[in-house]
Amino acid sequence: MSSAIRLTAGAGVVALGLLLPGTPATAAPSHTVKITVMASSDIHGNALNWDYYKNAEYDDSAHNDVGLAKISTMVSKIRADRGADHTLLFDSGDTLQGTPLDYYYAKVEPITSTGQVHPMAKAMNAIGYDAVTLGNHEFNYGLPLLGAWVGQMKAPVLGANAVSAKTGLPAYRPYVIKTMKVKGEKPIKVGVLGLTNPGVAIWDKANVDGKLRFLDLVETAKKWVPVIRGLGADVVLVTAHAGDNGLSSYGSDLPVENAAAMVAEQVPGVDAVLFGHAHNDVPQRFVTNKVTGQQVLLTEPSKWGQRLSVVDFTLTKERGKWTVTGKSSTTLNTNTVAEDPKIVALLKESHDKTVGYVNKVIAQSTQELSAAESPYKDTPILDYIQKVQTDLVGKAIAGTADASLPVLSIAAPFSRTAVFPAGPVSVRDMAGLYVYDNTLLGIKLNGAQIKDFLEYSAKYFAQVAPGAPIDLGTLTNAGGTPDYNYDQLSGVTYDIDISKPVGQRIVGLSYQGKPVTADQQFVVAINNYRQSGGGGFPHVSTAPVVYNAQVEIRQALIEYAAASGTIDPATFAQANWKLVRDGVPVFEK
Repeated sequence: MSSAIRLTAGAGVVALGLLLPGTPATAAPSHTVKITVMASSDIHGNALNWDYYKNAEYDDSAHNDVGLAKISTMVSKIRADRGADHTLLFDSGDTLQGTPLDYYYAKVEPITSTGQVHPMAKAMNAIGYDAVTLGNHEFNYGLPLLGAWVGQMKAPVLGANAVSAKTGLPAYRPYVIKTMKVKGEKPIKVGVLGLTNPGVAIWDKANVDGKLRFLDLVETAKKWVPVIRGLGADVVLVTAHAGDNGLSSYGSDLPVENAAAMVAEQVPGVDAVLFGHAHNDVPQRFVTNKVTGQQVLLTEPSKWGQRLSVVDFTLTKERGKWTVTGKSSTTLNTNTVAEDPKIVALLKESHDKTVGYVNKVIAQSTQELSAAESPYKDTPILDYIQKVQTDLVGKAIAGTADASLPVLSIAAPFSRTAVFPAGPVSVRDMAGLYVYDNTLLGIKLNGAQIKDFLEYSAKYFAQVAPGAPIDLGTLTNAGGTPDYNYDQLSGVTYDIDISKPVGQRIVGLSYQGKPVTADQQFVVAINNYRQSGGGGFPHVSTAPVVYNAQVEIRQALIEYAAASGTIDPATFAQANWKLVRDGVPVFEK
């Protein structure tokens, strides 16, 4: 889209009828202009309305749809109704990771080797984004792939708080100013500041350490918003890949993770914050700026292209200057429109290659293995992950000073819907079990640290008195703890007493039938997200690292299955933990 956008003063914006009920379809006064800003976020590789793990059109219990092809149709409709010159389109990050489509063009046919245009760049270029902001997952596949994608994007890619570790200068474009020409009037300038998530320093340490630093969102905005205003911006937006609750999933060593509302509260001169990262549907939220008393609008469009944020601004000419005098927003459900056939056709080859890849059979399973009960029972399907991780780390430390140490392994129930069917198991079956692009490490912990780790993990369960009914709907996810932050440990045996308070739940922690002692040494196979501090688990981020070959766990699972050709739980399933209340098992099996 051209950076110069023509607007007719007094034309106003006609209501989108079906899409935005209640908007008056009347012309605005001659000194007033209305503009519309649209925003997507957290697309996570969902280009089309397709579930690669189920090999079918995407659907969930709420009948949401996903994908940029849906976004494209909605954007086109709004442009047609508003006038394309009345609108801008932005994205708040997390584009390059999340589906096998992204994985395929990062690892199977990497764009860094083939020179092909990334399918997400193809789609976003065709839709006509005006700017996109870096999410934390943009860094998952390394800086070379990210750099290639940035070079392929027609829209500027923003990230003001990602700076060079050597120079301190912005490593990516901090902001962009879009100019809207108004017939017979002074043009309207819309400034957009892009902020990414400081957690990248933890979550992708191996890719960015020593190369990039990630600064505080509020302080970065305080630096750049006056610059943008000084360049004549009449409207200032922040696109932030950060949730709005002011909390972090890590400790206090890094700037706040979910700082979108903090930016609105603490930085003067911001009209609206278009945010992402938390995957919530926030149609409209107002926050009062503590300095100016002004109301700052926030909106978040859920995830995966399920929603599109639509923000309407009214600008009034006052003393020769455009001033924002009204603003409102909503989120539109993309399940109300069809996919844009142009985007579907554009991505057909990429989509078909990905479908072929994920449906490739890699092994035969002797029986069906399900992850449905994995959050509260020791299941064979998670034991498969533990087996592969333990073997890899065990072989890696053979012949080293740590070769005699027992190797334990941690794994979390990433998916409750994953299944290995009896018979052929495909890449997508394996990818459905291990949905993140984590790499494997080995660290050293002692018995006391193992106990602390397990106690921290066990806060995932609600406290339930002996004899009280067990409600599976409330048993897990206590305190909002997600499934991916409940780690199970293999190689030792233990019970989790859910009748006890948090911190006093791990009972009978033993290795080979003997109680684990406080100073006993172990090597633990662990993923990079957890080892680098994700989830805030104790001890792991400072523990000695004995193995880090950057092996992707999901690919290791696939290769392990393909090498043996058979997945037989008799060779790896081992029930080593269970839930109890005063020593009585919660479940019979």
